Amino acid sequence: MADAGTAALRDLIRAGSRIAIADGVGAPRAVSAELSALARGYGDVSLLLGWVPAADPGLDLTAFAEVRALMGGWGLRRAIDTGHVRYLPVALGATPALVRGPLRPDVLVAALVEVPGGFAFGSEVSWMRAAVGAGTVVAAVVNDALPRADAGPPLPADQVVVVARANQPPLEIPPARIGPEHAAIARHVVTLIPSGARVQVGPGPLGAATLDALRVPVYLDTGLILDGVVDLAERGLLAGSSMANPMGAYLAGSRRLYAWADQRPILHPVEVTHDAHRLSTGIPFIAVNTALEVDLDAQVNVEGTAASTLGGIGGHPDFAAGAARSDGLSVIAVPTRHARRYTLVDRLSRPTSTPAHDVDVVVTEQGAADLRGLDRAERRNALLRLWGRQP
Repeated sequence: MADAGTAALRDLIRAGSRIAIADGVGAPRAVSAELSALARGYGDVSLLLGWVPAADPGLDLTAFAEVRALMGGWGLRRAIDTGHVRYLPVALGATPALVRGPLRPDVLVAALVEVPGGFAFGSEVSWMRAAVGAGTVVAAVVNDALPRADAGPPLPADQVVVVARANQPPLEIPPARIGPEHAAIARHVVTLIPSGARVQVGPGPLGAATLDALRVPVYLDTGLILDGVVDLAERGLLAGSSMANPMGAYLAGSRRLYAWADQRPILHPVEVTHDAHRLSTGIPFIAVNTALEVDLDAQVNVEGTAASTLGGIGGHPDFAAGAARSDGLSVIAVPTRHARRYTLVDRLSRPTSTPAHDVDVVVTEQGAADLRGLDRAERRNALLRLWGRQP
């Protein structure tokens, strides 16, 4: 391990390198401008990104010969739509195999925190430990302002090169605006969640509303750990040990969440959090996800509209598959309309993100349609009735 200051970054980047930048709210933005300048100088450096919740003004995507993204995120929406970034249609659970294989980076630029015995990740773990396990060198921005929430051991010392130090708190994700339709949907959803179940919720107002509506203790087994988890803890609704519950791959919320998560070993690699076999065994697992569109066969689109990429596949199909194979439920919770347009459509405007056979129950503000054990015609009729349309 070496600490040679920011000059060490220049020593790590070579012509033709593939650079990965660790994603999430704790992304290593302190070296973005320098990294862009190095890439521009070489002309043939490629870039791999993950979840980018907000644009990084210091990162010049045009400086790289090629930019690929494992996830969408609001921070990449315009760049994906203009073609500056190639968004990969891959479930988050499959990303470790990519970074160990065809997209293995030469260097991972990541924000780390100091822990006993060395360095670890802070506010996210996600696919980054897979890259480290494949032998990728970590260009570390040691950030004292990040929470220490990585449940794993210190990273191998001989793979970590400190290139900068920072004191930048993680990005804060604005609180979701819960409308009356979201609250109504959540009231229906929580009737499907028994005490002591494992629960996953997605980001946004429906996930926030579901956590707010819970009245029984649960285990949070999810991708993004949201602010609502702190409220559950304060209401005594986190089952088991609060040091092991919740379990996720990312933190995504406010300073309150980050302070609560500090020194709690709650973040794990995607290989663990999104493993469909683990999710489908043991305590019943309830996955609660939303959709931009649902078609008459219950196929789900979460990526975008015909005109724009709004998000990404993410962990949606991983959690839905695990829940559908467990003794729990794969739930799609969606308002009947988005921006005055019906969310139940005859044909999706984008390719299917999650297949119909991994959808058990669809919930709207008007109630729920249990699709289990129904043939295709019965499923279509159930969905039409839920949206108030005639079969």
